[in-house]
Amino acid sequence: MKALVYHGPGKKTLDDRPKPEIRDPGDAIVRVTKTTICGTDLHILKGDVPTCTPGRILGHEGVGIVDAVGPAVTAFKPGDHVLISCISSCGKCTYCRRGMYSHCESGGWILGNEIDGTQAEYVRTPHADTSLYPIPAGADEEALVMLSDILPTGFECGVLNGKVAPGSTVAIVGAGPIGLAALLTAQFYSPAEIIMVDLDDNRLEVARMFGATSTVNSADGKAAETIKRRLTGGVGVDTAIEAVGIPATFELCQEIVAPGGTIANVGVHGAKVDLHLETLWAQNIAITTRLVDTVTTPMLLKTVQSKKIEPARLITHRFSFNQMLDAYDTFSRAAATRALKVVISMT
Repeated sequence: MKALVYHGPGKKTLDDRPKPEIRDPGDAIVRVTKTTICGTDLHILKGDVPTCTPGRILGHEGVGIVDAVGPAVTAFKPGDHVLISCISSCGKCTYCRRGMYSHCESGGWILGNEIDGTQAEYVRTPHADTSLYPIPAGADEEALVMLSDILPTGFECGVLNGKVAPGSTVAIVGAGPIGLAALLTAQFYSPAEIIMVDLDDNRLEVARMFGATSTVNSADGKAAETIKRRLTGGVGVDTAIEAVGIPATFELCQEIVAPGGTIANVGVHGAKVDLHLETLWAQNIAITTRLVDTVTTPMLLKTVQSKKIEPARLITHRFSFNQMLDAYDTFSRAAATRALKVVISMT
């Protein structure tokens, strides 16, 4: 089969690889029909994720059709259309029983990281009964690719961890796919203000179309002053969601959060950041970190089916699998190409 393979920082190729086989009784082999590229894949290519070693097939998002199942799989059979979760969970270990599927003792975020992932014609998915989701008949499978990772990530790590509440003021720093997913799902809770911050005017325009009440271009270095003085009356925001993963954006979140507020980190950080306790120590600030657990995926599936949110609006580019390298080039140059999410079809 064809697969996108990571060969070390900055190196990737489309290679021929053997079709995966059942290894454990709970495995399923899924024929991937649509996949996408995540910002985390770009972090891997930068060398920011040491658990992903050269030779790994990348990708942890997608939909497909079950090709084969192990003898312990009871919820799925060959021919079933499924959503592939970015998180593999056994459902039985101590962490899974606490709802912390991302820390599953035999799973977690392993696809495209510690085991081969979804940017291939076939993928082996461990713990299939609790790591795959049936796709309802007639569903927009392209849209559901967004539920593999970015929609639950924006919701769980940003909105839920950030304690977004009715009437609250929210700033989302980073208007990329994850930040926009947080924007879409924050509106479940009717905050009074959602301020979107980014360097890219095009993405800020998209954010306004998606429901942001205000946007701030941070290129001039005055974003904190604008948010605190002009948009929040000198108070700051109740929730600051960091959706980029660089020191400057985490620093900005510290500057704009109000006393009693929450900084919800979502971004993948490849370098250390400074924590300014000299100014925050008396401010009753909560700082949260999280890897998505995908506990909200069933709810989000229903929400998408009912058209309450439309994640397909995040898709800006479409490619065939043979154009995978072009898809990476387009996604990695988002400022120039205006890419948000790219979808790669295998057929």
